[in-house]
Amino acid sequence: MNQDDYNTKFETLDKDSKLLKAAFDQVSDIRKFEIELYWKRATYFWALIAIAFVGYFSILASEQMPNKYFLALVVSCVGFVFTFAWFLSSRGSKYWQENWENHLDLLENNVTGPLYKTLLERPCHINAAEKYVTGPLSMSVSKINQWVSIFVVFIWVLLVAYSKYKSLSPLALLKERWLFIGVHFLVVLVALLCCVMMFSLGKTHKKKHTPKVVERETEIG
Repeated sequence: MNQDDYNTKFETLDKDSKLLKAAFDQVSDIRKFEIELYWKRATYFWALIAIAFVGYFSILASEQMPNKYFLALVVSCVGFVFTFAWFLSSRGSKYWQENWENHLDLLENNVTGPLYKTLLERPCHINAAEKYVTGPLSMSVSKINQWVSIFVVFIWVLLVAYSKYKSLSPLALLKERWLFIGVHFLVVLVALLCCVMMFSLGKTHKKKHTPKVVERETEIG
């Protein structure tokens, strides 16, 4: 949607500056709320992933735990799913944050002027240290988080492969071990399936909504 289309859609608001200002304030508040939710979600997933890492290496450090490599495989699959969910959640949060930022960009022309979209940057840096180390840099914190999540996903893939190899190597793939081997592949398959389902079925519904109206009855006894 370009500026002309947006102005047409909100032409009724232009007739009443108070309504336009209220819309601008509401969009600004929702944007700040989305940013706050983004970091809350990130903290939630960081905690889960940290617990998974601690559990994984605690299992490997145990000397007397039976089937510890199989248990490590289970925990590494859990960590992989948590990290993949964090990656998708970050992208979902970025989608809604960007949505409200676009609203803010288009609305501010008629309220405050191009304040939010105007950037004031340093014309030059004093020295190389300030330019490459201590000075400001135009970076997206959310994109950096997404790259970190991709790196952690890669680490979990390596840990899953290592745990699976160490757990299956003593079995020599004997026929009488087929059940235990099958469980190994099932754990990995379920983890991958969960990630596929999150990616394919976890997207925001943007088609027509047809909610059903239900009237709640209240009776004073």
